Amino acid sequence: MNSIDAKLLSKLFLGGANSLDAKKEWINELNVFPVPDGDTGTNMTMTIMSAAKEVSSLETTNDINMESLCKAISSGSLRGARGNSGVILSQLLRGFTKVVKGLEVIDIPALADSFEKAVETAYKAVMKPKEGTILTVAKGISEKARELADSGCADIEEFCKEIIAHGEAVLAKTPDMLPVLKQAGVVDSGGQGLIEVLHGVYDALLGKEIDVTSFKGDSKPATISEQVEEEIKFGYCTEFIIMLDKVFNVKHEMDFKSFLESIGDSIVLVADDDIVKVHVHTNDPGLAIQRALKYGQLSNLKIDNMRLEHEEKLFKEQEKAKQSEETVPAERKDYGFIAVSCGSGLGGIFTDLGVDVIIEGGQTMNPSTEDMVLACEKINADNIFILPNNKNIIMAADQVKYLVEGKNVIVIPSKTIPQGISAMINFIPDADVESNTEAMKDALSTVKTGQVTYAVRDTRIDDKDIKEGDFMGIGDRGLISVNPKMNDAACEMITELILADEPSELVTVYYGADVNEEEASKLIDYIGEKFPSVDAELQYGGQPIYYYIISAE
Repeated sequence: MNSIDAKLLSKLFLGGANSLDAKKEWINELNVFPVPDGDTGTNMTMTIMSAAKEVSSLETTNDINMESLCKAISSGSLRGARGNSGVILSQLLRGFTKVVKGLEVIDIPALADSFEKAVETAYKAVMKPKEGTILTVAKGISEKARELADSGCADIEEFCKEIIAHGEAVLAKTPDMLPVLKQAGVVDSGGQGLIEVLHGVYDALLGKEIDVTSFKGDSKPATISEQVEEEIKFGYCTEFIIMLDKVFNVKHEMDFKSFLESIGDSIVLVADDDIVKVHVHTNDPGLAIQRALKYGQLSNLKIDNMRLEHEEKLFKEQEKAKQSEETVPAERKDYGFIAVSCGSGLGGIFTDLGVDVIIEGGQTMNPSTEDMVLACEKINADNIFILPNNKNIIMAADQVKYLVEGKNVIVIPSKTIPQGISAMINFIPDADVESNTEAMKDALSTVKTGQVTYAVRDTRIDDKDIKEGDFMGIGDRGLISVNPKMNDAACEMITELILADEPSELVTVYYGADVNEEEASKLIDYIGEKFPSVDAELQYGGQPIYYYIISAE
């Protein structure tokens, strides 16, 4: 085989998407930080699946030519781009299609040209490209493609085999380029995702059958109950404390954890002196409780039906969307605002500050470029400011201005929720766009942020040993604290935030959905005792997974 037509390219692309989808959870686990929301695989998969659905629609109408196929791949991936890895993947696909869209068939020299354009486009999209990432792997593949094309290689099967082998060799070297990868003992997750796409392409080239059901749009919208069942595997969030009345050694801990893994997921098990803290998502809380009673008495028992809560949330979202569609657009105004946030408390704060549309997302789920485009369309304003509030969403937000017409879209590159709040506080309604943009961007540097979550695996980062179940304090520059006790990890992080750089005068603690106010108020007491000159405020954030978000100014 020495050329690829549009029909075969469509099949190869769907094969690549299918392969990435199958490996997304494994790719998620390659994230350096062992947080419960590592999402590189998810972001890349949702990005390519957005394009795959458009390509699949072309196949059903039998309307495939190179131009229509390239438009589906480029447009679909751009609109569906999520997270930095997803945006980079969309740019690689966009660059590739720029070269081949005008061709009837693609030969190896054309492939080499398109790979070079893909890399050039992706590098341009990243403000500060870093080697040891998906960009490095893509560049290595492109260089190998050019070498093969110049040497006269004419067999596409052999060409694919060679570039994949070279890509894997480059991927294996990424830990030598980024020390943080080496210390964590992983290769770059985005680079691994790109290799999985190429594996799927190669398998499709060899004739492997592709399961296309995941690319097909539903014939009718799923009911709320169907959506809940699809999204929630284990329905009851179960938490309790075991007050030990017998020996609970390492073997007991491992046995109990193994049992919990057999009945659920999202497991956190922390043994601390004479108590054991337990968190598990399961369909049968009684089994977890019965096993726990073997070790002692239970306290602080809490069981939440996540399916009912999620069904109620979906119902409210659908009702809100329906009302939004029926609402007559407001009179045109000068400024509009979009903020990415999570948790009812944080959403309420942004709304009170004048934000028009809150997009649910952040650490737990990166919204797509399309989500932000749709939010822009809901706002009747000349100038729309977007606050991503997460460093992994900024690149997706930057793509919005290419897709929205008739409105000036400005991205304020807020990397955290507190930065976004500070930016909104510094907005002046009577000032012009340029002055407000400068003031809001300047406000970002006045805020230091820390977040507390738990580790999902053992690892070592920044010379700190982390055990599964430990609580981690993560700051703007990386890991700050590790401790088996949640509030101890938070207090250590707060101390570091207050003293770092310019000493802080105000600390705000936003406590999450899994923390009660009484527990959170202990952090305010700690600040008052250790730093009497620092003002401290406590706010309900309601964010999932991250127990505390701390702002120091």
